[in-house]
Amino acid sequence: MPGGARRAARGGLTMMDLLLAGGRAVLPGQAAPVACDIATAGGRIAAILAPGTDVPAAERVALKGLTVLPGAIDAHLHLGHGKDISRPRVPGDADRESAAAAAGGITCFVPYLMATEPFAEILDGVIEVTQAGSRIDFGYHPIVSTEAQLAEVPMLARERGAPSFKIFMNNRGGEGKRLGLPDIDDGFLLRLCEAAAAHGGMVCPHPETIEMAWVLRDRVMKADPEGKGGLSAWNATRPPFVEADAVQRAAYVARITGAPLYVVHTSSAEALDAALRQRAAGARVFVETCPHYLTHDIGWEGGVIGKINPPLREASDREALWRGLLDGSVDTVATDHVHRDVSSKEGGIWTASPGCPGMETMLPVLLSEGHAKRGLSLARIAALTATNPAGIMGLNDKGAIAPGLDADLAIVDPAARWTVTRDGVVSSAGYSIYEGQELTGRVVHTLVRGRFALRDGTLQDDAIGTGRYVQRRLLHAGAA
Repeated sequence: MPGGARRAARGGLTMMDLLLAGGRAVLPGQAAPVACDIATAGGRIAAILAPGTDVPAAERVALKGLTVLPGAIDAHLHLGHGKDISRPRVPGDADRESAAAAAGGITCFVPYLMATEPFAEILDGVIEVTQAGSRIDFGYHPIVSTEAQLAEVPMLARERGAPSFKIFMNNRGGEGKRLGLPDIDDGFLLRLCEAAAAHGGMVCPHPETIEMAWVLRDRVMKADPEGKGGLSAWNATRPPFVEADAVQRAAYVARITGAPLYVVHTSSAEALDAALRQRAAGARVFVETCPHYLTHDIGWEGGVIGKINPPLREASDREALWRGLLDGSVDTVATDHVHRDVSSKEGGIWTASPGCPGMETMLPVLLSEGHAKRGLSLARIAALTATNPAGIMGLNDKGAIAPGLDADLAIVDPAARWTVTRDGVVSSAGYSIYEGQELTGRVVHTLVRGRFALRDGTLQDDAIGTGRYVQRRLLHAGAA
């Protein structure tokens, strides 16, 4: 009997905590949504039932034909304090951004943890602050930048449930100063891959060959010192081959050492092709892209607000990434959510801060631009946003609608039309790159371990502080 279930007073039937009746659920192995009722108990999915099955439950919610997806997992975001994106400092930081996540059907996220201190000194405090404010479950990816942090890889992977390690391949020649991080090199990448392979970890590189980017930046800025070229100029300073070169280098090193590699924020056809070549050669390479690379390009009229790193690319790159979603080449979609407010974009293309928010719109964008417009199946959306991230990131109790797993659910109306507005943004960023755009598909309810974080489109404040830190273990990593 699932934890929390209890016997009803009459008939000896098991009393469920919640019965979600009358919906259509995206279930494992099913190409199309299945009409069914879903019972939860003790925070887990207790049963998938035929519609109308008489089951005692403490609460019943009529879904009236809504579609039930596994709760989305955002495996790439930055959670910080104000304009600092290194880590949350007070519970309110986690409250606000987890509220944005819940509004978008995200039930678990894994932010990057950026520091120069050893993680043993700060991890407990960061978890405590996040847990005090978060409305959804969470993990952390340590960003490994120092020798002391590299020495912690076995402890983090085996003991602390944080087995995925970010490395900024571009942090050379003082490039990391903007983030307060020291320089590293390919020797450091090699040793991180070796440590990850030996201890059940995975490497998540930010792929840029920065020396080439410096040459190109200097040329472009000399020709356009005022940045009048906008997003096109920014793309020219870090073009796709700069990304692709680093992807192929990191994937090759990972293949040689036996480490899994998770390529973050893939933005271009060239970078995707580089990853796929190494995958074909035997590397365990997982590919992530982000909604903004699927919907925006250098011609976007929003200009400097669209400064992101990697840059927005050409329309042809957008189409290549959509093909990757449709044919299975791309494994996950995540947001690379940055909650700095719009004032961080002031000063023109050369001085504006890169990044944009995206948790509230990730799932609606895939429903609208993918499902409604391109025929991307709901099953494939569930795989990209839930099942694959759960499996890749070691969230082994999440990612699908099946008995025994966490009752993390995103309940959506795929036909609902709505317009993104600035005053509707929940994130502390306070803006969206989708402002003014009509989307088809909206999140109605979000449940985290069977508890409503969003109900009838309204955030539930009693969810504040109910999120928990999830210890992750990579079942695909090979080392125990």
